Amino acid sequence: MKLAVFFPGIGYNHDRPLLYYSKKLAVKYGYETLPVAYRDLPPDAKSSREKTAECTRLAMEQAERIVRETDLSRYSDILFAGKSIGTIISAKLAKESGCPEKIRQILYTPLMETFDFDIPDGIVFTGGNDPWVGGKDSRISMVCKEKGIPYLFVPDANHSLETGDPVTDIGNLARIMRETERFINVPGRTLPLL
Repeated sequence: MKLAVFFPGIGYNHDRPLLYYSKKLAVKYGYETLPVAYRDLPPDAKSSREKTAECTRLAMEQAERIVRETDLSRYSDILFAGKSIGTIISAKLAKESGCPEKIRQILYTPLMETFDFDIPDGIVFTGGNDPWVGGKDSRISMVCKEKGIPYLFVPDANHSLETGDPVTDIGNLARIMRETERFINVPGRTLPLL
């Protein structure tokens, strides 16, 4: 049995492209899916780092309850897919799961705090104009290289991995989903850095 758990961002829910299509890919490859939803987060969550940290704490508590209620030992292959603050939650819960060796992580636009946790089997997608991680000055690509985590860097993309040009965004999304599919479909195989 296979399970894919999806941890959204603050304003990036399961109906947005990265999570919507990665969930469809997980279903295509026979994964049972568990989309985590956060409730009652403060409306001004993105107004400051402090508010974002508070939202992350609240979302973490809710996600922990949902994952705790799921018997992960039943599954031979587990995917955790996170977006933004969801990547911090994904990394922390994978570490604390009791079975981190079975969990592979797809990390869309991770925040630097995500890398406070070991990510033994994962892939990262990040953008060059993402103000939440320093844009072109982001250390994420360097951290991924140091830790041997494959990553795909989209040069002009923001925190949603979008550039503002719909045609460019569709092309980038197709590339991101091809790499996501490759990662989902090849459990136990380390991918090269992208």
